[in-house]
Amino acid sequence: MSEYDFIIVGAGSAGCILASRLSESGKFRVLLLEAGGKDDSFWFRLPVGYVKSYYNPATNWMYYSEPQQNLAGRQIYAPRGKVLGGSGTINAMIYVRGQAQDFDDWEAAGNPGWGYRDVLPYFKKLESHHGGENAWRGGDGPIGITSMKDDAHPICNNYLRACRELGLPQSEDFNGAQFEGAGIYETNIRNGVRESSSFRYLHPALRRGNLTLELHAHTERLLFDEHKRAVGVQVRQHGKLREFRARCEVILAAGAVDSPKLLQLSGIGDSALLQRHGLPLVQHLPAVGRNLQDHLCVSFYYRANRKTLNDELGTLWGQARAGLRYALRRRGPLAMSVNQAGGFFRGNAREARPNLQLYFNPLSYSIPKDPNAGLKADPYSGFLICFNPCRPSSRGSVEIASADPAQPARIMPNYLSTQKDIDEAVQGSVFIRRLMQTEAMREITVEEVTPAAAVSDEASMLRFFREQSGSIYHLCGSCAMGPDPASAVVSSQLKVHGVAGLRVVDASVFPNITSGNTNAPTMMVAEKGAELILADWL
Repeated sequence: MSEYDFIIVGAGSAGCILASRLSESGKFRVLLLEAGGKDDSFWFRLPVGYVKSYYNPATNWMYYSEPQQNLAGRQIYAPRGKVLGGSGTINAMIYVRGQAQDFDDWEAAGNPGWGYRDVLPYFKKLESHHGGENAWRGGDGPIGITSMKDDAHPICNNYLRACRELGLPQSEDFNGAQFEGAGIYETNIRNGVRESSSFRYLHPALRRGNLTLELHAHTERLLFDEHKRAVGVQVRQHGKLREFRARCEVILAAGAVDSPKLLQLSGIGDSALLQRHGLPLVQHLPAVGRNLQDHLCVSFYYRANRKTLNDELGTLWGQARAGLRYALRRRGPLAMSVNQAGGFFRGNAREARPNLQLYFNPLSYSIPKDPNAGLKADPYSGFLICFNPCRPSSRGSVEIASADPAQPARIMPNYLSTQKDIDEAVQGSVFIRRLMQTEAMREITVEEVTPAAAVSDEASMLRFFREQSGSIYHLCGSCAMGPDPASAVVSSQLKVHGVAGLRVVDASVFPNITSGNTNAPTMMVAEKGAELILADWL
């Protein structure tokens, strides 16, 4: 049996940062456990390489939700990274912090130290912004952040013009002084290469003698002493059971699905659930797995009267040209995300703050379910626009399906279960249709391919959303932070209520979902979480 000071479960966006920060002083022995394998493939560095992981069981857990009553009974796909870097290694790299109010709401929910003014220094700490440091941005952090403005496809300008026609604001930097408005997204890409926390934090840290990484190590349960203190973990690795002990703390960073699952398997959760599966109770904590949130999006497809990325990437010759440009200059469509333009808007004048996020993609495509096939552009010049509500109010849950650690948890997001979320599903469709009536968009559009005439009023807009929307893969909140053990799982110090020596540091601790992509706030939580841990032990 091996002993360490800290054991971190999960080498995803958060776990890689924790491993780096907790080991950098040299004073602690740190063990990082990852159920997946190495991230040494070229496709993990190439920005558009994520299409190779989208349906690949070798690097993706490929979870699905339970059938969703309010989404026509469909099971919704929930990919999760099964590789070093976790979902941060297979995502689309859009870098959005969220709006200040998101974090002020965290603080207002009883979490001192988590308001926007408190978390801003940690966002700045993790990033190296292409424009350098200023009041809003960090200039010398590990993660390179680059805008796509210089290389965005020319038809993105039509989208920006359309927003101006509607009198909508423009934002030069969604992560700066003005969140609301239309603009070009930033990505965690530098010099044409993905900047995951695995590459930028973990790989350099692995040169330290006090940091140990175990791959293909599936943590099955946590170990506790008679005082309800976490003292280690039981892991299945290459078919064999191993135990590792922690002198200081065990830290869960397994994500919004697997962190609550591991707590429940280890006897921490709702006592009725644990009893139903024959698991001994360590601590009754009913909020474990509850408060699950996610962003739902739906896409509108259009045929264009000018060339788009469909024409560049839809032929072997076009792909070869893009590949050569990437090889020679690290530029072009292979060096970027396909989600190039977008923004944050109010669905109507009554909204107090932006409540819709848009993506404008100069590419219309489908992703085959064959793991050996890549992203497939539609066979015409096309583009798509999709939207998701920023702050859905529906809450769901994650529950173990059995006492068998190998069985995936039941993911029950409970989508569209509030009137607010139903109203915003319609708001977004109305917004896109208004946008498409502008002169700037009519100038480049031949026709709406989907949903076209099938959607003509609010009732059909809602039906379209129920039948066609999908997750944008921002699961969070299932081990929510808060002061009350009846409704929260961890304290503002990220310590699990009712036990000792155990914290959760990942997206599952979000008290409410953030307005935008969740990888940036997850990395921020890890930076702040590492500082909280070190403050207790240094």
